[in-house]
Amino acid sequence: MFADRLIKSIKKKGNPSVMGLDPRPGLIPQFLRDSFGGDLCQAVFEFNKALIDAVADLVPAVKLQIAFYEALGLEGLRAYHRTAHYARERGLLVIGDVKRGDISSTAEAYRDAHFHGYFQCDAVTLNPFLGYDSIEPFLKSCIEGGKGVFILVKTSNPSSGELQNLKVGDEYLFQYLGRKVADWGRDLIGEYGYSSVGAVVGATFPGELEDLRNIMPHTPLLVPGYGAQGAGGTAVANAFDDNGLGAVVNSSRALMGAYKLAEKPEYITAQQLKRYTRDEVLRMRDDITGAIKNRGMDIREKF
Repeated sequence: MFADRLIKSIKKKGNPSVMGLDPRPGLIPQFLRDSFGGDLCQAVFEFNKALIDAVADLVPAVKLQIAFYEALGLEGLRAYHRTAHYARERGLLVIGDVKRGDISSTAEAYRDAHFHGYFQCDAVTLNPFLGYDSIEPFLKSCIEGGKGVFILVKTSNPSSGELQNLKVGDEYLFQYLGRKVADWGRDLIGEYGYSSVGAVVGATFPGELEDLRNIMPHTPLLVPGYGAQGAGGTAVANAFDDNGLGAVVNSSRALMGAYKLAEKPEYITAQQLKRYTRDEVLRMRDDITGAIKNRGMDIREKF
């Protein structure tokens, strides 16, 4: 099951951090821009490849936000495909941040593209707004093909409460969604007590994150909002269970742009790029595991 593979990788590396690969053109170092004669898509792939090489032994997974690749056209989508393939070759799980949500044969087509086709990943993010029949085709691949999903429950953007905090009876919509996601994943719980049906819960609302951890005790959480969006280790600590498991925390801009801390980032070399990225992953790991330890448990000791 996807959940078992994810937790095994987290335990092996002692790190619940996920590196987001969202290739904004402004993040691509100058030496890569110069190396490929203006071929931005080739530079994107080589940038991603360097980042993966820098931290493949430290992180369990990478998350690719497909929008940044779509913005570059057909060659950008090819860079997405090549990046996902390369990450899996390096032993990393790949989460396709595609936020798909449609019904019937359309949902099946999205599933085939992102689980079994050209854009193949180990897990994808899904939008549940259209209800269970938009999720069901993906669940079949979780059962039969060892895939995973992370369903949007409480997102990290400032205006998420406009819909997600509406009242549904006596509870908020995000709480209702959390119960639904837990129910949808009930038959996919693996050896570590977690389902291959996960939830996206943002770090920018720590109280709601803690609430949803309690509502979904067997649901792995994908936690965005760390780093550039302002959340730190303390904000994400309550995403984890008493064994220091049950969540992965994503950071994109802070990791991809770590080299900008250099005195002259415009002159950064390939080796320096890798060193700055690696140092930031280690800092993030220690920040998160330290916050968990301060809550009374040490993720590295539990491993």
